[in-house]
Amino acid sequence: MEGAIAAGCDEVAIFASASEGFSRANLNCSIEESFERFAPIMERAREVEIPVRGYLSAVIACPYDGAVAPQTVARWTAKLLEIGCYEVSLGDTIGAGTAERLDAMLDVLLYECPTDKLAGHFHDTHGNARVLVATALERGLRTFDASVAGLGGCPYAPGSRGNIDTRLVMEVLEGQGFSHGVDGDALARAEQIAHGIVD
Repeated sequence: MEGAIAAGCDEVAIFASASEGFSRANLNCSIEESFERFAPIMERAREVEIPVRGYLSAVIACPYDGAVAPQTVARWTAKLLEIGCYEVSLGDTIGAGTAERLDAMLDVLLYECPTDKLAGHFHDTHGNARVLVATALERGLRTFDASVAGLGGCPYAPGSRGNIDTRLVMEVLEGQGFSHGVDGDALARAEQIAHGIVD
């Protein structure tokens, strides 16, 4: 946090998990312990007026614990908002999501949290991320994480692929009549760079 302040960062992020197994693998602590670690970061962020975005991993399923209950997702999402995150990005870390599973989770979560405080972060391991973006849009979410050319992944989520390709998100948004403001030419140049790295 101090390094981010010194570097002039205008926003920081904290990462929690909706499953104990993934929390211990990714953060080397329990979920409760992770929130204890977040406390001084949130306090410092308030002091210097830097906004904090929250990320919640494994909101559909965990590579260690299996399916994650929607009530558990709602609990930890509400906790991230309660401690001061301006938004929580819901991570389908292993790409296990389907429209039905996401709908079931949002049925519970949207009783606790307004849609303008939520974002979708869908890994495309099984090619379902496009459907998840469309489903989340229908439920009122308007913010989505994406990565150029689908880069990414996680060493603690065996077999998972990167976040959904930015271009796919754009296609879903355009198909449903939303504007996105992404510079297509700049994206194409970034894609060339990405393919040069991973191909």
